[in-house]
Amino acid sequence: MTERVRCLIIGSGPAGYTAAIYTGRANLNPVLYEGIQPGGQLTITTEVENFPGYPEGIGGTELMDDLRKQAERFGVDIRQGIATQADLSKAPYKITIDDDKIIEADTVIISTGATAKYLGLDDEKKYAGMGVSACATCDGFFYRKKVVAVVGGGDTACEEAIYLAGLANKVYLIVRKPYLRASQIMQDRVLSNPKIEVLFEHNTLGLFGEDGVEGAHVVKRLGEADEERYDIAIDGFFLAIGHKPNSDIFKEWIDTDEVGYIITEGATPRTKVPGVFAAGDVADPHYRQAITAAASGCKAAIEAERYLSEHNL
Repeated sequence: MTERVRCLIIGSGPAGYTAAIYTGRANLNPVLYEGIQPGGQLTITTEVENFPGYPEGIGGTELMDDLRKQAERFGVDIRQGIATQADLSKAPYKITIDDDKIIEADTVIISTGATAKYLGLDDEKKYAGMGVSACATCDGFFYRKKVVAVVGGGDTACEEAIYLAGLANKVYLIVRKPYLRASQIMQDRVLSNPKIEVLFEHNTLGLFGEDGVEGAHVVKRLGEADEERYDIAIDGFFLAIGHKPNSDIFKEWIDTDEVGYIITEGATPRTKVPGVFAAGDVADPHYRQAITAAASGCKAAIEAERYLSEHNL
């Protein structure tokens, strides 16, 4: 079963919904597939306080519902389904949905996001939104004057630890290896910060707490003769071990970096395939914020409109 559309948007976070709002208003008759996680990563964030226009803050799910309704108001055809295959070899581009339906699209906006990597502990799911977070910039504000732990040893983990040290009373940086992988300048900043205590050669075994995270079970030098297990009291547990961009099905056709983030032309959302654009976290290894994702969705929509106009499609 095949269907032809002028503009196909894949993904439904702030980037996808913003692209939908703009392309809908431009009468491009966009079709949007919501993907694995309708509403994107924000739906697992309890409170969003840094999105402009919400002075009292807003729930992540509520914010995404608002964006979805706004897109629907402009006639966007929002559907449930997951893009499982892509053929971007020639226009119109073919995207397979749920291994079944093929959409032929004159323009494609890829806004499939990136998924935060977790340790795989059951407690990470148990305390999701109750002390476990994968975004210090998003949630750090809730831990002012508290004690938090950050897991990871790279630049991102060090950046998050330094950011949180500006808010919290104390930050544990839990590092699996006996050294930091971060750049030297980031290492120096972390090791010289009196609020940050680095726990080298440590692994997290689990979390505990009644109505949220109250502490972590950790082990030092796991499996060694001098292995030591103990608990640390914390209010928040931040994962900073990386993100996986959801770009696998497009990699044959467009350029990505070594992690999988889609590479675009300069500050534009244009990929190397004409008429195919990338917006949001799938193309953003640096900021990963709702507001920057929304902005890139706007850019992608404007580019799609221009492309269709220039090609009389």
